[in-house]
Amino acid sequence: MKTPLLLLHGALGSRTQLLPLKEILSEKHDVFAINFEGHGNSISGNDFSIKLFTQNVILFMEELAVPKVDIFGYSMGGYVALNLARKYPLLTNSIITLGTKFNWTGSFAEKEVKMLNPEQIQIKVPNFATRLEELHGENWRDVVSKTALMMTNLGENSDLRKRDFEHIQNKTLICLGELDKMSTIEESQNVAHWLQNGTFQSIPNFKHPIEAISNDMLASIINEFLD
Repeated sequence: MKTPLLLLHGALGSRTQLLPLKEILSEKHDVFAINFEGHGNSISGNDFSIKLFTQNVILFMEELAVPKVDIFGYSMGGYVALNLARKYPLLTNSIITLGTKFNWTGSFAEKEVKMLNPEQIQIKVPNFATRLEELHGENWRDVVSKTALMMTNLGENSDLRKRDFEHIQNKTLICLGELDKMSTIEESQNVAHWLQNGTFQSIPNFKHPIEAISNDMLASIINEFLD
């Protein structure tokens, strides 16, 4: 029996974005996609953090009595996946990340947070505000504000550092679009090198938004790695 495959969305995202990928992957795997706490139409009284989202994954696995999972994590979801592998290695098998930012600094976080003001998003990029409302309902402003605080905290004290990556034994594929501006090839290759069983793969002509990549191509990369 194959290990179940869990799909984790990125910051400001929801499981909805991963459902087309889930449908394709379900031809070969038992696939699950979850919302992190406070995302989708769920409400959370907690501040967002990598630790919180890692606990969300553990709770989900406990509720479904799933002892171990393979994980595909997009952007922030990849960071959560590797944090889970570092802290709870018995729960994770193979990991694939896409577009994950690993080198969190104060200056990078500050730059990102400047773009995460709900009122300014509503005024200056109304189409983005509409999309966020589609993903999270009326709760979208809270998602944006809590994500901004989480990024600030990551810039001040990232959850994963070089020594943490060096302890992760899982077979891991670090993917990055060649046009992605969220992360860099250097930091992605560094992490793949630090991991005990890591590989790096560049994806041609892909920027960062998950909707911009071919789900067939992404499913093929995931299936080939897991097989």
